[in-house]
Amino acid sequence: MGKSKVFFTDMRCGVGTSLLKKFGALIDGAGIENIDFDKKYVAIKIHFGEPGNLAFLRPNFAKVAADRIKALGGKPFLTDSNTLYVGRRNNALVHLEAAYENGYSPFSTGCHVIIADGLKGTDDVEAPVRGGVYVKTAKIGRAIMDADVVISLSHFKGHELTGFGGAIKNLGMGSGSRAGKMLMHNDGKPEVEIDRCRGCRKCESFCEQGAFVFRDGKASIDHNKCVGCGFCIGSCNFHAISNGEWASNDILNGKMAEYAKAVVDGRPHFHISVANQVSPYCDCHAENDAAIVPDIGMFASFDPVAIDKACIDAVNAAPAIKSSLLAERALAGGDHFTEIHPSTDWRSQIAHAEKIGLGSGEYELVNLR
Repeated sequence: MGKSKVFFTDMRCGVGTSLLKKFGALIDGAGIENIDFDKKYVAIKIHFGEPGNLAFLRPNFAKVAADRIKALGGKPFLTDSNTLYVGRRNNALVHLEAAYENGYSPFSTGCHVIIADGLKGTDDVEAPVRGGVYVKTAKIGRAIMDADVVISLSHFKGHELTGFGGAIKNLGMGSGSRAGKMLMHNDGKPEVEIDRCRGCRKCESFCEQGAFVFRDGKASIDHNKCVGCGFCIGSCNFHAISNGEWASNDILNGKMAEYAKAVVDGRPHFHISVANQVSPYCDCHAENDAAIVPDIGMFASFDPVAIDKACIDAVNAAPAIKSSLLAERALAGGDHFTEIHPSTDWRSQIAHAEKIGLGSGEYELVNLR
């Protein structure tokens, strides 16, 4: 597989130009009009952000994309699947409330919001994974599989289990139903470092499975109940919870790439990533830490692997913001993602995605001014 084109524009805006105009010019310049949208249902796969988190993408970006798709004859809708962990997105009712609270309503975006896997996260479709190593069929939210075209609109950021979150994670983990998410996660089980545990029990409040056990004021995890979603890792203020099993994180990355392939196979797809407010943790958190690098820009491509690799390279080339978590942990010339989350290796995600034919990590960056 040869180099894929990834189109890029920075966040600079002169007088009379807005980021939204640049965003629209980016997706036009990347060739979105080459997709046949006429009378097609178009799933815009997005993360609405857990309420309390302010690093998620503003809904204004989604409106630009939806308006462009409608102008090309398409029928867009915004979508995401329910979560495994306790929070405000683990069933369709609270998920919709969270989306609306964060500004993702039909009135602000110009299109409807549909929770892909239904009321309780059980409305899914078994989609084949061609060339799958870990997964032969993927459990994908039905509304996403019912769409004729898939667009990923991603906020690029760090992640405590996968190293980073971009187009592959948005499509793979984000499109999986609750059962699908459990199947992706169940090889990675975090552990508690007892010496660091303060017994605050914050981790317990984030565990949907009731897997935390407390003895003598210290936490431990019942792996018979734990599904490995990893949300507890980011919930701990004392860094007492981690997943030290590199192979498990690599398997999670592999499964996630295979789920992403199940989503895009056999139909047109297009990918947009915004690398601003690059937070160290996922937008699934009900809070966000300070950005680790300065705002970088916006990317668009027909290749989800190439766009992720372009974002990775851009973040790694950027300086750490002095007040950030990255600056606290960074080593000279090190990889920003593994410096923040040493138990992760993002390379396994890119390598496996290439292996199964999802896309190419080799890309040509086309800079649009």
